[in-house]
Amino acid sequence: MTVTAICAVTDTAWAQQVIPAAQAGVSTPTTRADTRPATSEESVIVTGTRVTGKLARQSLSPIDVVSSRALRETGQNNLRDALMQLLPSVNRQTQGTTVGALTDSINLRGLSPNETLVLVNGKRRHTTTNTQTDAGPFRGATPVDIDLIPISMVDHIEVLRDGASAQYGSDAVAGVINIILKTSDHGGSFNEESGAYAAGDGFTQNIDLDHGFSLGSRGYVHLGLSYQHHERTDRTGIDGRTGLFDSHWIGEPLSDRISVAAQGAYRLTGGIESYGLLTYAHRDASTFQIYRLPSILRPIYANGFSPKLEIDENDYAATAGFRGDDLAGWHWDFSSTFGTDRSNIDMSNSANTSLYALTGSTPQSFHLTDSATVQVTTDLDLKRRFAPSFYRFPIDIAVGAEHRFESYSVGSGSYASYAVGGSQSVPGTQPQSAGPHSRDVYAVYADLATKLTDKWQVDAAGRLEHYTDFGDTGSAKLSTRYDFNRVVGFRSTISNGIRAPTLAEEHHTSATVTTSGATGELAPSSAGAQVLGANALKPERSTSVTAGLTFHPIRNLDVAIDGYQIDIRDRILDGGTYNGALALAAFAADGRTLPTGVASSAVSASYLTNAASTRTRGVDITSNYRIDLASAGFLVLDAALNLNETTIRHTNTNRFGRSDLNLQQVGYLTTDAPHNVVILGGNWTFQKWNLSIHEMRYGHIFDQMTYQQGANAFSSSVFQAYTLRPRYLTNILVSYHATDRLTVSAGANNLFNTYPNKVPVLASYYNQVKYDRYAQQIGFNGGFYYLNVGYKF
Repeated sequence: MTVTAICAVTDTAWAQQVIPAAQAGVSTPTTRADTRPATSEESVIVTGTRVTGKLARQSLSPIDVVSSRALRETGQNNLRDALMQLLPSVNRQTQGTTVGALTDSINLRGLSPNETLVLVNGKRRHTTTNTQTDAGPFRGATPVDIDLIPISMVDHIEVLRDGASAQYGSDAVAGVINIILKTSDHGGSFNEESGAYAAGDGFTQNIDLDHGFSLGSRGYVHLGLSYQHHERTDRTGIDGRTGLFDSHWIGEPLSDRISVAAQGAYRLTGGIESYGLLTYAHRDASTFQIYRLPSILRPIYANGFSPKLEIDENDYAATAGFRGDDLAGWHWDFSSTFGTDRSNIDMSNSANTSLYALTGSTPQSFHLTDSATVQVTTDLDLKRRFAPSFYRFPIDIAVGAEHRFESYSVGSGSYASYAVGGSQSVPGTQPQSAGPHSRDVYAVYADLATKLTDKWQVDAAGRLEHYTDFGDTGSAKLSTRYDFNRVVGFRSTISNGIRAPTLAEEHHTSATVTTSGATGELAPSSAGAQVLGANALKPERSTSVTAGLTFHPIRNLDVAIDGYQIDIRDRILDGGTYNGALALAAFAADGRTLPTGVASSAVSASYLTNAASTRTRGVDITSNYRIDLASAGFLVLDAALNLNETTIRHTNTNRFGRSDLNLQQVGYLTTDAPHNVVILGGNWTFQKWNLSIHEMRYGHIFDQMTYQQGANAFSSSVFQAYTLRPRYLTNILVSYHATDRLTVSAGANNLFNTYPNKVPVLASYYNQVKYDRYAQQIGFNGGFYYLNVGYKF
């Protein structure tokens, strides 16, 4: 979608130098005195190209440029949710209820978060250590948690909607999100926002602050801080066992998050500059689990109890590098980036009921596990423009090398958290499932871009990688663009990628115990997964094709239409699901015991596997029309449409010849996300006022839900069909610019408090589940209303 202009543009892929607006064709920051608003089509981009100074309108691949102003005007307090309001190709799973609810994930074009690469200033960002353990299409994902980056530091975001494994690495299957931070050496801003949901809960306060400082005439440093306090929401229904609202496990978690960042650069000599970036984030969050009746452990909890899952997370990242513009004629950039995410997960207000039965005592608080990811990436990038005498057009050549060290470690829980059935709700990690895992990745790449004629551009890229645990991989990409005239242009790319399994996908294990059953995800190489017939994980292989047209039919109107097809072979998914006796045998093989009172028919186990080959097809249509209303101000109208459909071309089998996917898991892939998302709206600026209104339509979803009651309860082969009808959301924001520096705003996301359809009674656990927790449609928290005060220094 075309959005409001960015202010400064940073060449993060190479030298991170600010390109003068006059030279690059970028409009200066928008003010009320401007003749018209600038747009992202006029912005210099650094994602998806190695050529310095290329404009978004000249891109060979579909790319969206989202400014910090556009992010703020969504009224969303997380980067993830703000992008969803602006770009219909961005989505996420609605809501988890265990540890997956404590981490924010994002995905492009309906693919897994593991298949979207996130960069910060063109450098690879490390992933979270908190694995998505809830059921749904993205179980086992360890995404980059972009909400741990202070939103106050974001200058703009470039979203490349194209496979880019050949340019950035094997996990850029669906595309790339490049978050570019502020580089100004003066000025800053302060924003305070407070709001709550229509239901009266989920009060949220955000404070964002940033400021830039000069380091003499040679450099700068820019500092940013973001703080968020978010109170929990509760969308749990009346407990069918008691007839009361005594269970509070479905909703957003209570969380406090603080994130800080410092970015700077200093010119050492006329041609060499040093630069660096530091980020730190801390989050405390907690979420309730299913209410336990007093009969579970009356001597300790006479009124029953709701276990509380808690996370204490620390996230660090640091980049240091040097760059210059003349190494034997080459522009060069040498850097190293360290990133780590560390989490401690605990349980309070719980009990080990089996331990109490044996010994007469039990702890009420447990340490469940601790985990950490570490990523150290060292890059050397070189680029140069040649003007050979034998060829009329310049040739841009880029080469580079990268080494990446990755580690993933899991610690065991306290003894009482896993012994003899473990703690209620979520048992702790056993010693046999704990341990460190690591690997090295080596890569080299090359990129060549030029013109074949005045109207025809081409760009070819290739990358070779070596994984110490999976061997060699190779990927290539060919892009082309032909501008017929100033009105119409054609662009297309074809690329392939090979995505190695993440360390978490290879080694993570988890279990969840309800009041009547249990589910577990087993590491693919574990003894339990072998009982179920698991095959060893192997890399995914993908092929992507995109083709599109860009139109500029009249002044101030821009339209882009891009179609895409993404084939993924041996896609890594949650599969191999078994229940009953075989699931119990798998648990036993892994040394896991279950609490007393759990029915064997309600026990299920699964593992991640190369389950299927899929094909994702879709179309993105974006448009933007800017109208000068003279004395009535300015009006910017925008529209965006994403059509997306995934089909399964082949389903693999396990060692016993059984299909890796059941009907529910097929639905997670093919019908559990809207096949169409439409965003229509506009922004009107008049004197000191600004009005922004957007209407979003999310297409229907068809889900296969697990029966929780009746003859088919907890079946892994027979499911309850469920359709979520299309839903419309209206967002509105009204702003008043009291002075050139002070702005006061009021807004609503989901103005009319729209909710999804309620789930069928037979698929509702104790009638408490009102809405589908694993769908990817609109979420189930209802309307959010807020006030914002912003001040520019």
